[in-house]
Amino acid sequence: MVQIFLRRLLAAAVAAVAAVVSMFAAPGWRPDILGGGYEARTVDQGRDYSGPVVSTIIRRLAPDSVATGRGVLYVHGFNDYFFNARMGEEFAARGYDFYAVDLRKYGRSIRPGQRLFEARSLREYFPDIDSALVEMRRGGVRETVLMGHSTGGLICAYYMASTGNTQVDALVLNSPFLDWNLGWKERLVPLIAWWGGLFPDTPISQGESTAYAESLLKGEHGYWTYDTDWKLPRSPDVTAGWVRAISEAQHALRGGKAGIGVPILLMYSARSVDTPEWAPEHNAADGVLDVADIRRYGLMLGRDITCMKVVGGLHDLLLSNPRLLAVLYPRLFSWFAAALPPVPPCR
Repeated sequence: MVQIFLRRLLAAAVAAVAAVVSMFAAPGWRPDILGGGYEARTVDQGRDYSGPVVSTIIRRLAPDSVATGRGVLYVHGFNDYFFNARMGEEFAARGYDFYAVDLRKYGRSIRPGQRLFEARSLREYFPDIDSALVEMRRGGVRETVLMGHSTGGLICAYYMASTGNTQVDALVLNSPFLDWNLGWKERLVPLIAWWGGLFPDTPISQGESTAYAESLLKGEHGYWTYDTDWKLPRSPDVTAGWVRAISEAQHALRGGKAGIGVPILLMYSARSVDTPEWAPEHNAADGVLDVADIRRYGLMLGRDITCMKVVGGLHDLLLSNPRLLAVLYPRLFSWFAAALPPVPPCR
């Protein structure tokens, strides 16, 4: 009887220890939904006002990355997640380990019961970026390019201005969300942001247009396939707290306050289009932001800034048509070669 009790007690103790270890052990890499050599891992980011949150790191390793020690970390935009497999393949083919992060409450990181894409400060995403950078350094990346699209570009610029992380050697901003594009409604943004400090969950409509999604989706007028439960055809309602978070980050980057010390590539389309219904112009212009504002506020971010205007580019320039991408990627890597230190010769 005593032996049975001791065995049960030992078994319970072993189970308890295993449970504690599993709580603190980082889950390993697993094959990603993209296939083709992509892997992913989930990172526990604790809890916030909505409950438990996680981020997800996705990677595509280069065959010769050990020789170069270079890597890229990509941060997606609002109403988005990482699905552009071609992007990672382009970087890996040129010797860069490619990493991306699905931020908390986006894509692979969505958890049941969460409000999609919710944020009350863009600083909430800093641990998601930090976790990915730590993973890259652990994997042997010594020179890192941080790259963000739209709201992801705003987050990356805000991150660099706030932290000055010395692990990042260069910053690429793909149509960054540095200012609102709302016409006369922009006059309401300060009031909504103030309200968001008091009642952050107040819903704010973003309209009914599906034109941008139509310019992307292969079943409509575009070239891409993605999960429309994770990247919705119509941009969903945001909250007053989210508007406040965006406004605070934008204003923190203006008037020379950003002071980002690494080389910056500021990318934007040659023109914008602003009609709610899809038209052919949507497939050759930025259908979300004002490209003049991107340039104006982008030039305030630091001293070493290269502007790249892309004729025919969409809001997400790296989701433009294949003919344009065949020209754009070489331009991108040419800038990388100039901005990063030379790769040391093999010994």
